[in-house]
Amino acid sequence: MAPSLGDGPGEINAAAARVLKPENVRRALDLLRPGLIADGGNAELINVAEDGTVRLELQGACARCPAREMTRKHVLEAVLRSRVPGVTSVLLS
Repeated sequence: MAPSLGDGPGEINAAAARVLKPENVRRALDLLRPGLIADGGNAELINVAEDGTVRLELQGACARCPAREMTRKHVLEAVLRSRVPGVTSVLLS
């Protein structure tokens, strides 16, 4: 069998990841939640578009953090693009 994206907790099986589904994005976001929550914030999935654009809403301290764009690009987008095939970009509401 070909290697998957991982079969451990929080990993997305390659067969299930062929289609970009909101539940796959949520599963990857769950890996990031402990760090966001530790900083007094969180992220809510708003939409997954057919073109692979994921729209999130940052909550709590993350919503007003001066580093929110850095978090979007270097944490949220980087992790979602690497763990969820089909994600092309992450936008914040």
